[in-house]
Amino acid sequence: MWIKIAGILLRNRVAFLVGVACVTLFLGNQIRKVEMSYEYSGLLPVTDSAYRDYVEFHETFGQEGNVMVFAFQDSDFYHLDKINDWIATCDSVKAIPGVVALVDITHSFNLLKDTAARKFTIAPVFPARVRDERELDSLVNVIESLPFYDGTLFNKEKHIYGMMLTVSADVMRTPARVGLVKEVLKVTGEFNKAYQLTMHYSGLPYIRVVNAENLKGEMYMFILLSLLVTTCVLYLFFRSFRTVGFCLLIVLVCVCWTIGVMAMMGLKITLLTAMVPPLLIVICVPNLVFMINKFHVEYDRHGNKIKGLQRMIEKVGNASFMCNLTTAAGFGTFIITSSQILVDFGITASIGIAFVYLVCLILIPAIFSFLRPPDHKQTRHIHNRNVRKALEKAVAVVLRYRRRVYAIIALLIILSVGGFLRIKTTGYMVEDLKESDPIRQDLAFFEENFDGLMPLEVTVDFGKPRQVMNLSNLEKLDAFSAELSADDDISKPISAVEVIKFANQAFYNGNPAYYKLPSSQTRNFILKYATESVGGVGEMARSFVDSSMQRIRMSFRIKDIGTVKMEEKEKAIYAIGERYFPAEKYRVKVTGSSIINFRGTRYLVKNLFVSLALAITLIALLMAWMFRSKRMVLVAMLPNLLPQIITAALMGYFGIPVKASTVLVFSIAFGISVDGTIHYLAKYRQELRPTRRGRKDIPSAAVTALRETGQSMIYNAVILFFGFGIFALSDFGGTVALGILVSITLFTTMLSNLMLLPSLLLTLDGIAGRRRARREARRAAPAEIQK
Repeated sequence: MWIKIAGILLRNRVAFLVGVACVTLFLGNQIRKVEMSYEYSGLLPVTDSAYRDYVEFHETFGQEGNVMVFAFQDSDFYHLDKINDWIATCDSVKAIPGVVALVDITHSFNLLKDTAARKFTIAPVFPARVRDERELDSLVNVIESLPFYDGTLFNKEKHIYGMMLTVSADVMRTPARVGLVKEVLKVTGEFNKAYQLTMHYSGLPYIRVVNAENLKGEMYMFILLSLLVTTCVLYLFFRSFRTVGFCLLIVLVCVCWTIGVMAMMGLKITLLTAMVPPLLIVICVPNLVFMINKFHVEYDRHGNKIKGLQRMIEKVGNASFMCNLTTAAGFGTFIITSSQILVDFGITASIGIAFVYLVCLILIPAIFSFLRPPDHKQTRHIHNRNVRKALEKAVAVVLRYRRRVYAIIALLIILSVGGFLRIKTTGYMVEDLKESDPIRQDLAFFEENFDGLMPLEVTVDFGKPRQVMNLSNLEKLDAFSAELSADDDISKPISAVEVIKFANQAFYNGNPAYYKLPSSQTRNFILKYATESVGGVGEMARSFVDSSMQRIRMSFRIKDIGTVKMEEKEKAIYAIGERYFPAEKYRVKVTGSSIINFRGTRYLVKNLFVSLALAITLIALLMAWMFRSKRMVLVAMLPNLLPQIITAALMGYFGIPVKASTVLVFSIAFGISVDGTIHYLAKYRQELRPTRRGRKDIPSAAVTALRETGQSMIYNAVILFFGFGIFALSDFGGTVALGILVSITLFTTMLSNLMLLPSLLLTLDGIAGRRRARREARRAAPAEIQK
């Protein structure tokens, strides 16, 4: 079959080149349509209970994750000019398109008792411009006497002042979000510069936009770095700028096709799909190396270029097909998961790998058929002394020291047990950012001074309409929220209960001592006001209490405490809620971005483990189909599983936690690492086929296959090691860990394929030989007795 394919490709090479060029132009034109993803979506399936609760919350109370927060520390803030400049700065920010609302101490409101009309009025605390220092002192006294804002808009003890900015959810779903964030930073930056202050920025919209822009920059950087690394390594091997140039052309065509198809399918660039282009560059190079190396070997034997290309397709085509099939299968297992971000990654990577094989199979024979035959300088790498010396040492180990190989492996497995016991599972909102990253430092600032930023929403359903404003229910809600906010990791709440306490303070002429729920004597008047202002049709009402006044929302903020601690915290909140609101009469729900993030991360890790197990099973089945032997499946899988075990142990010893980015290491590395095994076993099987000279014995076939494919395995290991090593330059910790761990895994896989794989073949052959000898001896025994 492969002889026919080789003939078709070489006879019609001009037509294939024109077809590839047309497809490349079309898909290249689609690249400009690809978009960045600015949201953490798709971690949980739509059937998950946490996701359903989150959607229900949004439908009832609106968005809770569209708030940006800024803060600065200034012990000398209350000066007339500075305050007026700050008011002007906030007004400028508020006027930016996409900003829905802005709240800070100068844009806050107070409740005032109108004794004549027997109602409360809402009035701004600060005017549009403060006239003099005397007025400023009076206003400062008012704002700092309102506990409703203390700990939310300012930290009086540490002289920290903040701004909360609600941005449009519609704008955050469009590219205009980048301009919005940049304009906010520009306006606030001018104030910082004028007064030499350090502004701290945070909030989910800000973090998502900045991370997405950094991600875009890293994607371009890694594409360039991976091209640079592959260029250097390819030239080091082939010593020909012409060969390297055409290899890079093939790589760029593969990347162009993949990104173009992404745009056509409407797939956005996420933290995972951003790795696909540099990943494809790294994966494409081994295909190039195996094919070009085989072409050079064949040409070096007989000096016929076309025959060399034909033999290259015939000998390597099937093995390369299986290599890319197993790699695509490894990534393709992500498609069956319920996490959309994994599904998108699996689809993109699998399509890209299919393009890699197809483009390499078409373009390498077509392009090299038109080029001049390789000269001695280009084929000199075949006789590289250092590589040959290394391979002969591997052959010596396989033939003479197999027991030592098994002893070292047994020792490594025993040592790995200690690493396994040290592995921890965790997940933080900004765990993939470096400690020095401004986002992480600013988040730490808010956690230290404002008790965190991650939205944590608690809702209580009383089962009947108009139950929220019942004083006894309000008292239970107040006690419930007070117990939660007593936790060091959870902030004070914002809810209708706090508004009513604010109203009670206003009833007593702003006395901070009366910031509490009303007494039985004043509750009728105050609750009447509260019912009208909080239970009405206003935006504030809809954000705190539903229209039937049956369900209430309490908004907390929580620190980024990790998935393990977050799971414990969620259980504790439900336990506390059960004491105040028993499940037989009430329904308490805990939701918000913090819950979705921790549940999504946990679900993602679980799915990655499932996809890894599925990938191993699927690749084992492909091996069984390819070699038609259970023994060969065992021989093929062991050398590839051992490096995975060693990498997992290293994670435990070096304190690298199991999280989404590190679990991804095993799926990527396993899908790629089997390539060397397939090429070796394919050559081994070819050597065992009967020829005119007879059939080789297993030891000779194993050694010959090692000498023939070992050079390509070493070349590929070097390329993959440095290719994935570039990810260590990332600003995202997860990407750094992925690059380092995959590099280590693939390098140990190369050593395993060079020494363990042929050792296993020879050992199993020895066992099979001894069994045959025993059977023959048993057959011969009766004949000897008869004689």
